This record gives sequence, structure tokens and C-alpha cells, in this order.
Amino acid sequence: MLNLPNILTLSRIVTVPVLLALMWWPEWKLGYLLAFAVYCLMGITDYFDGYLARSYGTVSKLGQFLDPIADKIMVAAVILVLVAKGMIAGVHVVAALVILLREIAVSGLREFLAGLKVSVPVSQLAKWKTTFQMVSLGSLTLMGGAPQFAIPFTGGWVNPASVGFVTLWAAAALTVVTGWDYLRVGLKHMD
Repeated sequence: MLNLPNILTLSRIVTVPVLLALMWWPEWKLGYLLAFAVYCLMGITDYFDGYLARSYGTVSKLGQFLDPIADKIMVAAVILVLVAKGMIAGVHVVAALVILLREIAVSGLREFLAGLKVSVPVSQLAKWKTTFQMVSLGSLTLMGGAPQFAIPFTGGWVNPASVGFVTLWAAAALTVVTGWDYLRVGLKHMD
């Protein structure tokens, strides 16, 4: 069933190659600025596809299937390109890896539990994890296009790299906590 929310979800999946192409050359600052704009647009569509589906009663099985896949494709692709191009490097790669591993593990666990007809609702903590993750990847993408950019914050200045790495680690920490929560639920249904 193709309705507006599902079209918005599909647009995120289709736009991932465009986003990655814009990020492929780290020395191309304009590409990263355009990638940041595309990333923000993708984040906005992520919010509105769910909001519209619930508001207009058009929640569909296709949308429930595609939405988490679109999110995971976007997050994994951006993390991989940022690591490959050296924007996430050193110890920060550990945080990125924790996020990627959790996404894979939770997807597998959800698939297993769905086969048992066990639903695992998204917790509020998992929503915060997603928020930190999205802010982090957006900030690190912006860092590639405007490394000198800074905003005033509590008497000082904060640049995208600082915001990106702090929220990356916050997302990684919440990833461990929420991943453990999902695993505990899953273990109750395994023999």
C-alpha cells in the first residue's frame, strides 16, 4: 500500500546513495554541506512518516516493515562512510562499531521474536539513543563541510566535531543499555 507515509519512508532509502555520493570526497566541503542538508531532510521525513501514518490512521504493515530498515540503512551507511573517510577515527571507531553491532543484533532479535509473535515495543530510552545518534551523524557530516563553524554555548563556542563525538558516545552508551534490554526480553523466549 503506497500512501504518503510509505512514500516518505521509501524516499529515505532511495536517497541514501545520493547522501553517500556527496560524502565520498572529504576534501569537497560543498559536498558535505549538501550531504548535511540531505541528511536533515531525511531526518525530517523520518519524523513525518510516522506522524502522518498515526494521525491519519494509515499505519500499514509495509510502513512498519520499511521504517526501521530505512533508519538502519541510513545510519549504517553514514557511519561506514564517515569511518572510511577518516571523519570518525581512533577510539571513536569503537563507539561507531558498538552502534552498528547493536543495530544488527537487535534486527536479528526482532526478526526471531516476530516469528514467535512476540512484540518488543520501542522504549523511551531507545528513542533517546536514536536522537543522539542522528544528532551525532548530522554534526559529523556538518564537520566535513564547515570544520570552522561554531555556535555559542554556555559562555564558549562549540563546533560540530565536539557535538558529534559527545553525542556519538552518548548514543553508544544508550545502545549498550537498550541492546541489553532487548536481549533480556529475547532470552526469555529462547530454549
